[in-house]
Amino acid sequence: MEKLLDNIPLFSAAIAFVCAQILKPVINALLGNGWKWRYLTTTGGMPSSHSAAASALTVSVGMIEGLDSTLFAICLFIALVIMNDAMNVRYETGKQAELLNKWSEIFAKIHKDGPFSPTAFKTMIGHSALQVIAGAILGLLIGALHTYLRIYNG
Repeated sequence: MEKLLDNIPLFSAAIAFVCAQILKPVINALLGNGWKWRYLTTTGGMPSSHSAAASALTVSVGMIEGLDSTLFAICLFIALVIMNDAMNVRYETGKQAELLNKWSEIFAKIHKDGPFSPTAFKTMIGHSALQVIAGAILGLLIGALHTYLRIYNG
């Protein structure tokens, strides 16, 4: 258990993820959309917590193992896949969910007394490029700072 608690890259990623999740309702409120507690636990939104965690992990591993290490290469590749997925696949899935929800409402109105009951699909799933970039920058900063402080300040 002690070795797990000493895993700097793991904690860099976890700290970045938590910070990004905490920032989501704050940024939403600052943009004039009101405070929404559910943003603390939801996917999607600004900044991307997945991108933050992936980039913090990658930066931390790079600082510890070196940029020429196989482990850094694996982390970098997986981080890029995660960020691409967040911007493209998951973002498009959210757009499709919006359309399905609209059609579901229409069918519910048409078939008021029928067996059809509307299902609300989650629409805030993916991220815009700006949200992913913001998460990546947040993760880079947190990963670098946390790793530096843990290595040089014990």
